[in-house]
Parts: sequence; structure tokens; C-alpha cells
Amino acid sequence: RTPAVLRTPAALRTPAALRTLAVLRSLLGVMAGAVTITITLVGAGAALAGSPSPAGAAGGDPRSSGQGPGLVGDPMMAIVLVAAIALASLVATLVYVRMTGGAGGSRSRR
Repeated sequence: RTPAVLRTPAALRTPAALRTLAVLRSLLGVMAGAVTITITLVGAGAALAGSPSPAGAAGGDPRSSGQGPGLVGDPMMAIVLVAAIALASLVATLVYVRMTGGAGGSRSRR
């Protein structure tokens, strides 16, 4: 038996009522988006820019330890991590396909 809370009156199952509920749900989504954008913009505050003078550019990139401009961090480690993530996703996909019966799903094998 369906609980009384989950039973829908027949008046709410008409096409007009369903359209009205769909419009109200869409408006609720638009309002939630507007509130989110407003809170983001108000919370961001004023952003202060740096000085336009090239004072720090003489010694190269100030974020690196003298390695040269643009080489911040360890690029080879990033490449290795990306390759490892790609390999892990490939293995996980293959394991999933094997466990679920292959790409054909429930088709019978010949």
C-alpha cells in the first residue's frame, strides 16, 4: 500500500497541472542560479590588480628557483601523473567491461 503522503490527488495529474509544476520547477532553478551568481559577485568584493611596471621581470619568473621563465614546479612529474591516471582509467574500464559481460550487454555469445 502506498503511504498517504505519496498519493497524488487526481487534480494534480492533469496535463495542465503537470505543465504548471514544470514551469514552477524551472523558475525555481532560475531563481537558485540568480541567487548563486549574486552571492558569488557580492562575496568576491573588489579585486586589486598588481602594478603594471615590469619590476620583477628582470630576474625571470619569481615563482621558480632560477630555472627560467615558465618552468614552475616539476613538468616531468606532471606528465608521469597524467599518464598514470590515463592508464588507471583504461584498466578500470577494461575491468568493468569484463565484469559486466562485455560491450554487448546481455546478448548471447556464439
